[in-house]
Amino acid sequence: MLFFLMNPIVMHGGLLVAAAAIPAVFLMIKVYRSDRLEKESPYLIKKLIWAGLFSVLLALVEETVLSFILGLFVPVESPLYNIIMFFVIVAFSEETSKYLFMYRKTWRNPEFNCQYDGVVYAVITSLSFALFENITYVVSYGLGTALIRAVTAIPGHASFGVFMGVFYGIAKRCDYRGNKSGASFFKCMAILVPALLHGAYDYIATIEADSGDWSFLVFIIIMFIISYILIGKQAKKDRPINY
Repeated sequence: MLFFLMNPIVMHGGLLVAAAAIPAVFLMIKVYRSDRLEKESPYLIKKLIWAGLFSVLLALVEETVLSFILGLFVPVESPLYNIIMFFVIVAFSEETSKYLFMYRKTWRNPEFNCQYDGVVYAVITSLSFALFENITYVVSYGLGTALIRAVTAIPGHASFGVFMGVFYGIAKRCDYRGNKSGASFFKCMAILVPALLHGAYDYIATIEADSGDWSFLVFIIIMFIISYILIGKQAKKDRPINY
């Protein structure tokens, strides 16, 4: 008891970190358990969690540099600035960062032997990205931020990961069959589709902040429902890459 009385700051910080982390961890477990054929090793899962952490750092550097360059050529107050910022700089910096670290850890890994594995890899990488991003937001802005991001950013990144993973798994199957053009196409889609959804997510959030409508929440709900359905379908029809 004395320890807790003497360490209110530690307790408060721990509460904030837990509030930021729990939604992401919950969804990671959900996706992992849906893998009915052959679950990935804890070692690979840990590597993907670290991949999410490092992708946050890479995205931060990219966004800082590119936003500075954008500000030199486009007025900050202009609509064009927001479109480029959200759809190009933020969305592609974050989604390509996730993809690159995930790709490096999994593409040639022998555990990548089922199509649904792509969904597992992408969602865990995306949620670990969201987890570490959430912790920085929550420590900076408080518990209220954790609650808001739990129902916005966590489902958002999870959904981006589902779409990335679906295309990533298809790309792996194409690669196994020797269809290099198909593999390249679906690799591109694994970045493009999540990036477009991510850009729309950020842009609609900005519009709602100005107009106060419910479009942002509706967008998140629809995107999450579609992603949840995709998880179920992809897990149910999963089969080995060489099948």
